[in-house]
Amino acid sequence: MSFILGITGGIATGKSTVVDLFKKYNFPVIDADIVAREIVEPGKPALKKIVSNFGEDILLTDGSLNRRRLGQIIFAEPKKRQRLDQLLAPFLQDAIISQIDTATNDSSLVIADIPLLFEAGYEKVVDQVAVVYIPENLQVERLMKRENLTEKEARQKIASQFSIEKKKSRADIIFDNQKEYSSICQKVTSWLKANKFL
Repeated sequence: MSFILGITGGIATGKSTVVDLFKKYNFPVIDADIVAREIVEPGKPALKKIVSNFGEDILLTDGSLNRRRLGQIIFAEPKKRQRLDQLLAPFLQDAIISQIDTATNDSSLVIADIPLLFEAGYEKVVDQVAVVYIPENLQVERLMKRENLTEKEARQKIASQFSIEKKKSRADIIFDNQKEYSSICQKVTSWLKANKFL
């Protein structure tokens, strides 16, 4: 039986860095963001569902999703954004679980990279949850630097997600990412060795 490790974090906490370390060791990674793009490809049932709710004008001439147009609609009205999330949730969950099932045939450890893991209730489909953690003030600092934002803009972006402290309190494993890259590399490697995956 494969062990399924869900990995989440907050914006600018370094989740991608940690996921990339698992990839370096050749463990399969199910990336929820990629799955979310795949389920709305032309001809897929999820895309038909979006069109039936939001109309044909969210499609490009080739029949693919006009992400920009849909983005304009849902960001202008939070209720529509909620509606979209609710529509896509079952398709996304089915696709993520199916990809996890396929990956478990080939590996002792499968990584599920899910940004909204707690928000969408995915802790039920993984064996343990690892949170990539840095304190909020450092999160603000890194986000300002990375995206060239003011402190106010950075704090607003961070406030739109579950707080990192809340995620930390619900984690089975915490990968503290406050120090340099070599430190997080060592933490991931130590965890893999301690759990006999290496």
